[in-house]
Amino acid sequence: MKGYRKVLIAVNGSRHVFDYGVKLANDEKTWITVVKVIPPYDGDLHLTGIKNIEDALDSNGSRAIAEIRAAADADGALIKTRLEEGDVPGKIVEIAEEERCDLIIMGAPKKNWFRKLWGDNAVEKVINASACPVLVVAA
Repeated sequence: MKGYRKVLIAVNGSRHVFDYGVKLANDEKTWITVVKVIPPYDGDLHLTGIKNIEDALDSNGSRAIAEIRAAADADGALIKTRLEEGDVPGKIVEIAEEERCDLIIMGAPKKNWFRKLWGDNAVEKVINASACPVLVVAA
């Protein structure tokens, strides 16, 4: 897998995807950008009983990015992190283009019978829309 200069790791809550992506990128001596994309918030803003409204609105994305930074520091990896809001597959492809990434690494959740029938096709949408290769890691 030689020849990659920039890798985008799209995290979806699975630490395994991040760990695999960082190991691969470090082995290849590439630049690493890690992105967490949260869907847009379309709910009611009259929330009660929530201590930290920002965490509720960003789906704990800030906390996930902080955990990723801590893990990267522990591994000695230099990464750039981005927390984005929007259509998940579209944002991943958009960020890969903005960052001029040569490879996208993302996880595919294990599928139960419900997901097999109705699917969560974010991975498929990224594969179809991306100009660069997509490495899918079983989460």
